[in-house]
Amino acid sequence: MSKYCFLFILFFGMRFANAQSYAFIDSDYILKNVPEYVEAKERLDKMAERWTKEIEERYEVIKTKKSSFDREEVLLPKEEKEKRKTEIEKLEKDVIDLQTQHFGSEGDYFQKRQELVKPIQDRVFDAMQKVASKRNYQFVFDKANQSNLVYADSKSDISNEVLKEMGITVR
Repeated sequence: MSKYCFLFILFFGMRFANAQSYAFIDSDYILKNVPEYVEAKERLDKMAERWTKEIEERYEVIKTKKSSFDREEVLLPKEEKEKRKTEIEKLEKDVIDLQTQHFGSEGDYFQKRQELVKPIQDRVFDAMQKVASKRNYQFVFDKANQSNLVYADSKSDISNEVLKEMGITVR
């Protein structure tokens, strides 16, 4: 009896395992081969660099004003001390607001990234879905994005097929 039970489990277990098809993509590899993405990333990087430089310059001004205030504090009248403290606090608040405006969760960088990169990512996703559908894959994993994919046979990598579906030829 146990022999038949074992064969039954083996037969249906193997059938179930064979029914599942898996593939993976490397979204970093794909995006690096999409010219629009490379251009968009360069634009975003330049904007972020410009904003970061502006913020760092403002922090340098604050640092200079603080050190000047610290040196002169003992000599200043009370009204002047309060005035300078208020000025420094306002500058600190302004620079934090500027950081949030540019790099906050709803900031300029996020908005621009959504505008430039999201449509490209959507194209990649659509192409990946088409390839997966054509080849009857039930699961497609992403090798990039810090996944828990420990090992994957390169035969299961459909990244180049996704690029081909998008009309991009890889050198």
